[in-house]
Amino acid sequence: MHQGGASYLVNSRWNVTRYEHSVGVMLLIKQLGGSLEEQIAGLLHDVSHTAFSHVIDFVLDNKAEDYHEEIFMNVIMNSEIPIILKKYNYDYEHLLFNTWNLLEQPAPDLCADRVDYTLRDMYTYGQASLEEIQLFLNDIIVHQGKMCLQSFERAEWFVKTYYQEVLDFFMDPLNIYAYDKLAQTLKLALDKKIITLTDFLKEDHELIELMKSSNDRQVQSLLKQLHPNVKVRVDQTEFDIHQKNKTRLIDPLLYHENQLIRASELLENVREMNVAAKEKFQQGVFVKIL
Repeated sequence: MHQGGASYLVNSRWNVTRYEHSVGVMLLIKQLGGSLEEQIAGLLHDVSHTAFSHVIDFVLDNKAEDYHEEIFMNVIMNSEIPIILKKYNYDYEHLLFNTWNLLEQPAPDLCADRVDYTLRDMYTYGQASLEEIQLFLNDIIVHQGKMCLQSFERAEWFVKTYYQEVLDFFMDPLNIYAYDKLAQTLKLALDKKIITLTDFLKEDHELIELMKSSNDRQVQSLLKQLHPNVKVRVDQTEFDIHQKNKTRLIDPLLYHENQLIRASELLENVREMNVAAKEKFQQGVFVKIL
């Protein structure tokens, strides 16, 4: 299952998988001293993500982009996970439905989930080097159960890198096109009963094969519009797609003079990046198909 949803269909380099991310979250929690239970929770935290990840939120017009969280308990209870955990003497309810401080934190805090997908994507797509990532990881400490940073430089670097992820990548006009076109295709296939919501629990390629095998002309036509040679541009006057993504802001905690302080309270550059990011999220992206 691809982390970037529809992205890999229009750019083969955008191919990070949710499995890679989940293993990364587990290992990051381990590096930060998290318990074995929290590591397991990290490994399983995205198990309820459907085919094409967040594309289903666009299909269902779910502005919170949290469909996978809504179905998490149901997916777990209909799997072998509780049996496997019980075999090794783990209380699956405590492990999977507990609040883990390192694994998840509400924005704008750092957490293992947010940090891993940012660093993993930006390294894979050439926006961050291993050296920069290692410097950042070495700067993280856990204080009062919270991930925080020690240096101003690393805080500024991560805020900049995070916005490269959620603005420059998530809202790349080609990415916006792919999400919009695939969501249209899946909506139509649902309406025509070619696929069902349950089919979204299959792998990406299995769902595509289901739609291809239907021989429905409208669905086939939409599928053919998802390919690596698509050309688009940002155009606020003559646009074909206007999309607003969920607002994702970041403002790491800094351990400074024996207390935790938001980076934006100490760093003007972080304040400016946050203001600019909020404006871009509110504006959305206007895409012209060429």
